[in-house]
Amino acid sequence: MQIVDRLRALRARMEEENMAVVIVPTADSHASEYLADHFKTRQWLSGFTGSAGTLVVGREEAALFTDGRYFIQAERQIAGTGITLMRMGTAGVPSVEEYVCSLAKAGESCGVDFSVISSHFAADMSDMLAGREIALRDTGDWFETLWTDRPAMPTDPVYLLEEKYTGMSVSAKLAAIREVMRKAGADMHVVNVLDDIAWTLNVRGSDVHCTPVVMSYLLVGREDAIWFVDTQKVSESVREALFSEGVYLREYGEITAALEAIEPGTSVMVDGRKLTANLCAALADTNIIQHENPAFRLKAIKNDVELDNLRAAHVKDGLAVTRLMYWLKQNAGKAAMDELSVTDRLLALRQEQEHFISTSFDTICAYRENAAMMHYKATEDSSATIEAKDLLLIDSGAQYLEGTTDITRTFAMGEVTGEQKEHFTAVLCGMLNLQNAKFLHGVTGIGLDILARGPVWDLGIDYRCGTGHGVGYLLSVHEGPNAFRWYKSPTRNEDTVLEAGMVTTDEPGIYIEGSHGIRIENELVCKKLEANEYGQFMGFEAITCAPIDLDAVIPEQMTARQREWLNAYHAFVLEKLEPLMANEDERAWLRHATRAI
Repeated sequence: MQIVDRLRALRARMEEENMAVVIVPTADSHASEYLADHFKTRQWLSGFTGSAGTLVVGREEAALFTDGRYFIQAERQIAGTGITLMRMGTAGVPSVEEYVCSLAKAGESCGVDFSVISSHFAADMSDMLAGREIALRDTGDWFETLWTDRPAMPTDPVYLLEEKYTGMSVSAKLAAIREVMRKAGADMHVVNVLDDIAWTLNVRGSDVHCTPVVMSYLLVGREDAIWFVDTQKVSESVREALFSEGVYLREYGEITAALEAIEPGTSVMVDGRKLTANLCAALADTNIIQHENPAFRLKAIKNDVELDNLRAAHVKDGLAVTRLMYWLKQNAGKAAMDELSVTDRLLALRQEQEHFISTSFDTICAYRENAAMMHYKATEDSSATIEAKDLLLIDSGAQYLEGTTDITRTFAMGEVTGEQKEHFTAVLCGMLNLQNAKFLHGVTGIGLDILARGPVWDLGIDYRCGTGHGVGYLLSVHEGPNAFRWYKSPTRNEDTVLEAGMVTTDEPGIYIEGSHGIRIENELVCKKLEANEYGQFMGFEAITCAPIDLDAVIPEQMTARQREWLNAYHAFVLEKLEPLMANEDERAWLRHATRAI
């Protein structure tokens, strides 16, 4: 069915259920950012393929709410569907709650699937609607019947990540979680977040595209733990290894009954911002203790083994990106290339690296004006031919046994305009300012964002996204709580203190619709510097290892200190990569690409 037909079918069901409005979030049962195909109901219903957005459907009208990363993409993808684009964060745009209230009258109902929204969202929405005498109702999963060719739940096998990669055993991680439980007075802890579970149990899978997690739930008790998972995906060796760590298996679908069977009055720790409304309802007879999942912050601080592995991962990943850069520079205007073929070439170069598993997100290979869409993905219809001029932006990453990478480089494919060079240099200066920051312990991402954004703001320009995000270890490429962003979002953790061992991206940019997009991204490890009477000073170590294209730089636009920083970074890249290049031609080119300016 086309989008209009799908909306018509949904509205017919709404009429049957006497429901004025239905909310379709981008969500699964695990508070995931990236979803298994089975859960992409909002995408199926609206046609919008971005990773963030909420669809609200009324009897006569519908609206898609999304943020600045997706304005251009969403406008194109929902054209002709009858869905209105709501540009979140811009003047005059209502909130989702306000829009729902405009579509429903007193005494009517608004529906949403309680198995894919958090208990906090359900409570907040219910309270707001109650003030308008509108009821919030649980629809359950209507898409089981509406979406006739819906993808099945994933069934790929599970594997264990060895301690030489994790640096910490399952029992040690459970002990750390139980210490938090003890302090909170909890007897049990329920976890539905997939990367929290994967980190805790040292398990990985391929249930979500580009994110090696396993669809499951975890119930941690004071002495043992139960992992709710499709047991057909778990080999006997994995089962035995987990059993030796005090972890027992039950089927994925048994979680609700297991929570309902917990003895009344038991103290159960949950994160209501993550645990779904239906699972919280199953705990109605227990004493619920609201507490952030302990694994959320424990996994954000990488241990020494993980950090050493990540450094190795970034060298081989940087080698792949650098060899692509060499090929682009040698072949621009000579060999046929477009966004898709360059994407494929980069994947092939990564696949040559030892322990490569997959990309860590869909590669953004965007030429000219396509790069103005922050989360653009080339298709057969949109893939632009790349010529020997203008800018090519490639934002990509990979999953290795040694960790997760995320790197962006923007390349001058030949002649570029003065404005493009000015913008490129401003982005580079901001990236270097943040990468080389020195600050006192206690500073948060909000406190440092201006360092990266300042040179861009000086041009009277901004970018509608954060400057950086945390990165998991062979997990989600976007991982909290650490981040760089200039304002406090109600759903994020920019006020988190930056701690030694946290890995955060540094990726300012400039996006000019209809013209070009520029982003330069390195990953940074937070580290301790000197301590004195003023406190503990902190700084960053850049672990991303690939040249920044000097062909797009205006050295005179940089300060002497910024040029020193760039030269020092390029000396690091040359030291790491020169011995790994394929031949003397590549090595000579790398020496030129990393020359001091």
